[in-house]
Amino acid sequence: METTMFADHRDDPRADAHLARRAFLQAGGALGLAGLVPRFASAQGSWPSKSVRFVVPFAPGGSSEIVARSTAAELSNTLGQSVYVDNKPGAAGNIAMAEVARSDDQHTIILGHIGTLAVNPFIFDKLPYDPNKDFKPVSLLAKVPSLYVVHPDVPARNLKEFIAYAKSKPGKLSYGSAGNGSAGHLAFEYLKVTSGVFMLHVPYRGTGPMLTDLLSGRLDASAIGAAAIIPFIKSGKVRCIATGSAQRLPQLPDVPTVAEQGYPGFEMTQWYGMLAPASMAPANVAKLSAETMKAVRSPAAMERLRGDAAEAVGGTPEQFAQFIAAEQARWKTVIARANIKPD
Repeated sequence: METTMFADHRDDPRADAHLARRAFLQAGGALGLAGLVPRFASAQGSWPSKSVRFVVPFAPGGSSEIVARSTAAELSNTLGQSVYVDNKPGAAGNIAMAEVARSDDQHTIILGHIGTLAVNPFIFDKLPYDPNKDFKPVSLLAKVPSLYVVHPDVPARNLKEFIAYAKSKPGKLSYGSAGNGSAGHLAFEYLKVTSGVFMLHVPYRGTGPMLTDLLSGRLDASAIGAAAIIPFIKSGKVRCIATGSAQRLPQLPDVPTVAEQGYPGFEMTQWYGMLAPASMAPANVAKLSAETMKAVRSPAAMERLRGDAAEAVGGTPEQFAQFIAAEQARWKTVIARANIKPD
């Protein structure tokens, strides 16, 4: 039966043509899949294919620098490609944010910050970027408590004495920040609203140059992230009169919090996270987020940040997006009460 059927099939030219066409399509499809699938898999799995540029929208020398470099060092190991920090200060971080928002480069990311994501939208009439539409949240990186410090020449040993001294000289004392809308600006304005004191704000292009003037005595006070200022407190070059943290810091056990010194519930913490431009492929964002969490929570990174009084956080893109939304709601109210405006 089988021999007869095969002989009949072989003698039918239409059957031969049909089989030949089917064999050709099957072979072609197999070849196509063999060529396309590996290329597709490679495109999805090869990111990053070169060094990753991690933009920091502030000048070197502040807490942002410490958090970014700590993360970049560990992330270079987990990603298998170099991650390098590129500082681009200016306009309260708006210049760098706008540049990355327009970027189509799959290898450019940026350090998100309380100022650029939760403050600037409410103090500038028009931003060159949309914090919620132009970026994809990757992960919350770290939280850094703000420390309130004064130059040693200021005759105040604690916050209570400083408030009394400032009120005796309304408008005569000055405090510096890394720029309008920076975390330091927000922290001191928050203290001013809470305590009823009036002081002159002097904005700088970054923590580094501001700190230079504070150390020299050209400024009376400042609110600076713990990571950047603790070494100068330890050396006696500035005096810490209060911490913005909820509890006292292990590094400064003798310095009381603002809340302990007459302002219950007061808390001021800077935070930093990683963002990708909206153009980044979802698969790349997912991989970057997973590897960033590993990097931030690695023993080396956590120990490094802990030494600078910073708290390593980590988290998913969804968690970071929810955190940003909550912070925007919080600081919108504070900014309205403090009437904070760009100078």
